[in-house]
Amino acid sequence: MQTPQDAANNYKFAPVSDKSLASEVIVRPSLNYWQDAWRRLKKNRLAMAGLIILVLLIILAIVVPFVSNYDYQTQNLKIKNIGPSAEHWFGTDDFGRDLWTRVWWGTRISLFIGIVAALIDLVIGVIYGGISAYYGGKVDEIMQRSIEIVYAIPFLLIAILLIMVIGSGISSIIIAYSITGWVPMARLVRGQMLTLKEQEFVLASRTLGASPMRIIMRSLIPNALGIIIVQITFVVPSAIFTEAFLSFIGLGVKPPLASLGNLLSDGANYIRLFPHRLIFPTIIFSLILLSFNLLGDGLRDALDPKMRK
Repeated sequence: MQTPQDAANNYKFAPVSDKSLASEVIVRPSLNYWQDAWRRLKKNRLAMAGLIILVLLIILAIVVPFVSNYDYQTQNLKIKNIGPSAEHWFGTDDFGRDLWTRVWWGTRISLFIGIVAALIDLVIGVIYGGISAYYGGKVDEIMQRSIEIVYAIPFLLIAILLIMVIGSGISSIIIAYSITGWVPMARLVRGQMLTLKEQEFVLASRTLGASPMRIIMRSLIPNALGIIIVQITFVVPSAIFTEAFLSFIGLGVKPPLASLGNLLSDGANYIRLFPHRLIFPTIIFSLILLSFNLLGDGLRDALDPKMRK
């Protein structure tokens, strides 16, 4: 007769069934947050198309002005306003300057303005929003009212005043955009960190005696990095559009220096007679804005923890 102890031993050392083993099989690879985000981003065809187009545009903007047989400012009135040809792929303007070189030089200037302005917005907005959210109370109230005052000042008025003081050019556009462009970033970061600062890892850092700045820089900002990256992909095209708008109305980059804004402005004056002068800058400008927006939408989905499966 089997004793209770024998029955317990038999049950304890019973072989595991195939069904139990199947339930414990790892069905997905072990990935960290960024690896999983990249995996999901690669599955988004539109986002990857935007990324590829952006990389190609950046490479062309860097390489073409160096390898082209023409520069962006040399004039040759004998070949002014000719259409696209084997010698001049995008044609020439009313001073005989090669549009192929000028378009890519203008793309470089516009991308430079957009990226620098975005970096300035990143630094100011993240630090300002992080401090406002972490301290809260009266500090948060004062900082948020200050944001409302800054945001209430019309951007065009700021740009005009700066141009009157320091003159038109790349630096004035970057400074003008940076004065108010950081506000959306600061509000976004503040909202994200208001949620994060109540988490256990932040409370643990406080208990261990970490300084507020260390908590903001080492604990809060890294955990809000996903949403910050997504915001950056929308800030860059916004800054590029701002540069194009200011240059289009004559307040931005001045000829002979080329930017997409003044190329569009010049082309609009000759759209009926020489449409090639407007078509090619418009295509490049549209591709930049479209690519950044597609990439931003893809990053928003890829970096969202709720979308993880």
